[in-house]
Amino acid sequence: MPRLRFGASTIVRWIELLAALLLIASQAPAQADPCPPVNGFGFICGMQRPEDLALVPGTKWLIASGFRDGSGLKLVDTTDRSMRRWWHGTAEEIGSMHADLAKCEGPPAAEIFNAHGLSLRPAGGNRYRLYVVNHGGRESIEVFEFEAGESAPRPLWVGCVPLPEGLAANAVAAFPDGALLATVLLHPGATLADQVRGRITGGVYQWQPGESGFRLLPGTELPGNNGIETAPDGREFYVIGFGVRTVFIYDRENTRQPVRQIEIPGFMPDNLHWTPVGEGAQLLLAGMMYDEPACGGRRKIINGVADGMRCSRGYMVADLDPRSMTLSIVDYGEPNPVFNGVSSAVIVGDKIWLGSYQADRLAYRPLPASRNVKR
Repeated sequence: MPRLRFGASTIVRWIELLAALLLIASQAPAQADPCPPVNGFGFICGMQRPEDLALVPGTKWLIASGFRDGSGLKLVDTTDRSMRRWWHGTAEEIGSMHADLAKCEGPPAAEIFNAHGLSLRPAGGNRYRLYVVNHGGRESIEVFEFEAGESAPRPLWVGCVPLPEGLAANAVAAFPDGALLATVLLHPGATLADQVRGRITGGVYQWQPGESGFRLLPGTELPGNNGIETAPDGREFYVIGFGVRTVFIYDRENTRQPVRQIEIPGFMPDNLHWTPVGEGAQLLLAGMMYDEPACGGRRKIINGVADGMRCSRGYMVADLDPRSMTLSIVDYGEPNPVFNGVSSAVIVGDKIWLGSYQADRLAYRPLPASRNVKR
C-alpha cells in the first residue's frame, strides 16, 4: 500500500485549520443553564411540587416530598446541589412491617406515590424514622426507616397507618412515644373558600400504637388545619390554622381548647418544623405573603371559589418561640417569577432552603444572618 506523504506547507495548513476550528468552538455560545439563578436564588430543578422538607441532622442530606402522583420522595445533596429519586419500591427497600404499623397490605405503589407532609424523628443511634403523608392510591401515613451518615441513606418501608374513610391528611407529626398526629385541611363538604372566610373546615387526628386507626381530637377543629409539630418533651403540639394565619398550641392531655395561640402578621404560614441550628433548634414557619400588591392584595373569593394563588407572591420565614410566643423574622423575599407557593423552609449551614407546593424546583440562597438558638 502506498504511503501518504505530506509536505511542510500542507502540514502548516492543517495546523492553521485546526486552530481556526478550536477558535470557533471557543467562541460558540455556551449551552444555556436549564435552571439558572433568578433574583439571587439558586435552584435544583426536576422536582415536582416539593411541598415539605426534612433535614437529616448532622448531615448534608435533605429529604423533599413530591406532591404529585409518581413524584414520591427525593434525596437532596445540599453540598453539590444535586438530587435523586429516593424510594423506588424495590424489594431491597421494603422491610418487614412493624407489628404496630401493619395496617396496609403492602407498600405504596412507587409509580403513583404522592408525598405531601413529612415528619422525621430519631429511632435510636444513627437511625431515623420518616413519616410521610401519601395521596397516591390511598390516603395514609407511610413509614420509612434509615440510617444516617456520610453516604446517602437507604430508605426501608416498614408500614403505614391509613386515614379514616373519606379523609385526606395534609401534615403529620410524631411524638417521642410513637403516637402520630395528622391534620385534615378539609372535612367532607368544606371548601377552601370556607377556610378563607375563617370557618371551621378541618381537625387534628391522633393515632397511638395499639389503636386501630386515627381519631379526631376534640377542640382541634380549625379554619384550615395545616402544618403541625410536637414539642420536644411531647407535652404539647402546635398546629397552623391556615385560614386565620394563627398557630394554636394544645396540651396533649386536654385538647378541648388551645392553651396559647398567636396570630402571624404579614404572611400565611403553611408548614412548621424544628430545624437544627448550632447546638439547638428553631421552630421555623414558612409561607407566602398575605397582602401581596403584585397579586392585587389579599387572597380573594371569586364566585364562591378561593383564589388558587398562582400569581407569584413574596414569602417569609419566621422563628417562633412557643414558650414566650414571640416571633422573629429569619428571611423574606419579593415575588419570584419562577418560584411561587413557598410552603416550607430549613436552614443548612449558612443557607436557607425553601420548598413549594406549586413549583418544579427547590430554592436556596444565603441567609441574611445566621443565628444559633438553644432550646
